[in-house]
Amino acid sequence: MDLSNCKQLRFFGVHLNFLAAKCLLLVVIALFLGTVLLPTFSGLGRVIRQNNFVFVHNRSFPSYQPVKQKFLEVPQIVWGLNNQKIAFARACLTARMLNRTLLMPKLSASLFYKEVELLKPISFDKIFQFERFNSICKGFVQLSRYSDVSNQSDIIELQKGSGRRWTLEKDLEQLNQFSKHPYDAREIIRIVGKNPFLWHDHWPTKDYAKVFECLSLVEEISMEADKVVSKIREIGMEVRSKNAMSISSSQPVPFVAVHMRIEKDWMIHCKKLEQRLNISEICSSKEEIMARVGSIAGLKTPVVVYLAVADTLLEDNTVLNGWKDGLHPYEKKTLGVFDIYKKQPYLFQSAIDYEVCLRSDIFVGNSFSTFSSLVVLDRTQKMIKAGETKLCGSDVRWPSYAYNIRGVGNSPYPWVTNMSDTSLTAISYGSNHISC
Repeated sequence: MDLSNCKQLRFFGVHLNFLAAKCLLLVVIALFLGTVLLPTFSGLGRVIRQNNFVFVHNRSFPSYQPVKQKFLEVPQIVWGLNNQKIAFARACLTARMLNRTLLMPKLSASLFYKEVELLKPISFDKIFQFERFNSICKGFVQLSRYSDVSNQSDIIELQKGSGRRWTLEKDLEQLNQFSKHPYDAREIIRIVGKNPFLWHDHWPTKDYAKVFECLSLVEEISMEADKVVSKIREIGMEVRSKNAMSISSSQPVPFVAVHMRIEKDWMIHCKKLEQRLNISEICSSKEEIMARVGSIAGLKTPVVVYLAVADTLLEDNTVLNGWKDGLHPYEKKTLGVFDIYKKQPYLFQSAIDYEVCLRSDIFVGNSFSTFSSLVVLDRTQKMIKAGETKLCGSDVRWPSYAYNIRGVGNSPYPWVTNMSDTSLTAISYGSNHISC
């Protein structure tokens, strides 16, 4: 038989050469695989991101299937500025734990501890920069506006427990429960009950510090703080010109900020706290503060001392008298910046003072004050970020001290935040066990 005839094949009665038969066989296999296996993969489709939704395009269905962003809503945040900052950070970390975005909360512009109906709500973005917060904290925690919510009726409430029986473990168990089905299906979890400052604390100090790093004051407040700091530096130049022999003209006069807690309401609170905790290093008199600031090791004079004090609550008008020679004390009125403060609500005033203390060359505060404690945390974080390896001592870059705790001689005790603490308790409620 002629071998050339072997190259002719019959397929359903049709003569085909070898190449054509091979191509036809591949087409048949492809059709078979497409028919049998395609339904298995048809649900995968394309993923499209749009606004606050992730759309999965499924070729088996004519419409998009949205995967909704989920949110956490918390009660209005109240009390002092730094209590509010801690409460806000705790709300952020709770949202992170629940794998949700925090809906921008209301802060409180006024300072009322018991008359809740007198509290004046103010939006978070009136104090801090919303977009900048999300930019810096991207990948850690995020904020959203209520306009981002697609269905504001898709809510489930989480009632926070209270009292001594509501333990840390029970609170953690409740949060874990609400992070799972069926609670996690709801678009909004609304926490009701007490102020977030009073919630149980499940997070280490370093996590709080990450949130605080993302808080930047709005330009209006930051510019007012600039004016106050500029005025202090200006007075420092005048002091230096009058004491030309005591300091090199090439060196700026140092600026010390003292968070002076001697107001009547504070003295009542700290005396009760000392009795309850059975310790004596919480309250400090005006005279003790003056003496200890004047005894800071290595402090070169002349030095400008800015007194951060709540003027409206202060009954002692002699805070400028009795300071050691070379210390030049100023408060808002003598500094000539009182008008900057008086036109602003409480929260703005406190934010300005906080920023001034944060920028000072030396800071001295009370370790049982939340305001002082957060200033020290920010200054500690600032040194760490700057690559400083030495955080304690008189020759560090931004030293801080606690005047309520006696250091060497009669000096205030050097103070930095312990960033390895497992909670924020020492900062939230104060402590006389401070680093350094």
